[in-house]
This record gives sequence, C-alpha cells and structure tokens, in this order.
Amino acid sequence: MVIPEWLERVNPVWLALFATCFTWGVTALGAATVFFFKTVNRKVLDAMLGFAAGVMIAASFWSLLAPAIEMSKENGDAGWFQAAVGFLLGGLFVAGIDKVLPHLHLGQQRAQAEGIKTEWQRSILLIMAITLHNLPEGLAVGVAFGALGLEQSVATFGSAVALAIGIGLQNFPEGMAVSIPLRREGFHRSDAFWAGQASGIVEPIGGVIGALAVQLVTPILPYALAFAAGAMIFVVVEELIPESQQGRNTDLATAFTLLGFVVMMVMDVALG
Repeated sequence: MVIPEWLERVNPVWLALFATCFTWGVTALGAATVFFFKTVNRKVLDAMLGFAAGVMIAASFWSLLAPAIEMSKENGDAGWFQAAVGFLLGGLFVAGIDKVLPHLHLGQQRAQAEGIKTEWQRSILLIMAITLHNLPEGLAVGVAFGALGLEQSVATFGSAVALAIGIGLQNFPEGMAVSIPLRREGFHRSDAFWAGQASGIVEPIGGVIGALAVQLVTPILPYALAFAAGAMIFVVVEELIPESQQGRNTDLATAFTLLGFVVMMVMDVALG
C-alpha cells in the first residue's frame, strides 16, 4: 500500500488517535441503530457477533502475532519467546480486569454479573462489558500505528490500516449490543445511543497509550504486539464466541466467524 508523502511526516501517535477515533465512530454508528429499531433479530446479532470474533482472531495473528515473531527473529532472539510471553501477559491483563470490573454479558441476568459486587444498574453493567471489549482493541490499533515510526519494525502502514478497518467493522454490532438492549429496558432512544457510543471512548485512549508505549520504550514492541493479540483472543474466547452461540444459531454464528476471519485475512494480506 503506497503511503502519501505528507502522511509519512505525521507522528504515528496522531495516526493511532485518528484510527481509533474511526473505530469509536463505527461503535457510535452501531449504537445509532437504536433510532430505527427497538429490537434486533437474534439471528442477525449472532451472525454479527460471530463475524466480530472471526475478525479479531485473524487480526490477532496477521496484524499482531506474525509481526511480533518476525521482529523477534530479526533482533536475534528466539522467534517464539517474546511472542509467547507478550501473548500470555495480554490474556492475563484482560483476565485481571474481567475479575475486578463489574460487568454483565449480553443475554445474562443481573445476578450473573461478574467482577466486584456492586449495586450498579443492569444497564451500566452492560456498558461496562462492551467497554471491556474495546480496551484491548484500542491498544492493538495504537501499537500497530506506533510501530510505524520505529526503524526495526516490520509493521506496515497497510497492515495498520487493515487492522483499524477490521476492528471498526466488528465494533458495529458491539454498539448495537449496548444501545438496543437499553432501549428495551425503557431508555429513551437518545440516552441509549449516548450510552452505546460511550462504550467505545476507551479505544482512542487505549490507542494513544499503546502508540506512546512503543514509541518511548522501543524494545517492548514485539511484546506489545503479542500483548494486544493475547488481550483480543481472551475477549473472543471469553465473551464474543459464547455470546454468539447463545441464541441456538450455532451454525450461522460459526459460518460468520469463518467469514470474518477470511475478510480480515484478505484485508491484511492485500493492504499489508
């Protein structure tokens, strides 16, 4: 993918901010469906959640793990070590947040809320669950763009753009998964929309943090890429895939998981 000359002069941290603002915007677009629908067909939701899972799985490998392994080899290290350590640390990081942050997954009862016990309303707990999804996604995009400014990085502008587009695509159903359930629970459409889009605000924050981290501490880049991959895979296995299978549309959800994987893979290979 050819980069315009003027774009090469833009600080990668700014690029990370712009990219994650885009992914946040797609979350808001998904949340905006509440102005047109009060409910969402369960088959459609399961298909979209499956698609999101497939995108995140492919992005974790093609855009994050594979570059981390290649970078480790070029640095003279064992190709697997830094990727393995970073990947496991990313999963542990999200697991720790999952144990602490009060949240409620789609389709569950208030009594099934996870994290520290709280009296928060069901609506707030639903928002927190999607916010938990979005943090590692923002970190992943931020690390991918932050890597562009480093000489030893094998990351490309095309692969970073592909990652941002892929994350954006799978953010659409996540925005829906907050705003429409809130509408069913009696929220005004505008309030449900603002709550849904607010769940994505952590992505620009995570994006800037991820980009700054790899810019300021260059040696952590392979670890950071793998860390973001581990965090995203945790979210996929812990939340997205189980939620997509709840509605008894298991074959449909699985088919769209495969489709999401292929779409993300094709984008990364074509653009990267």
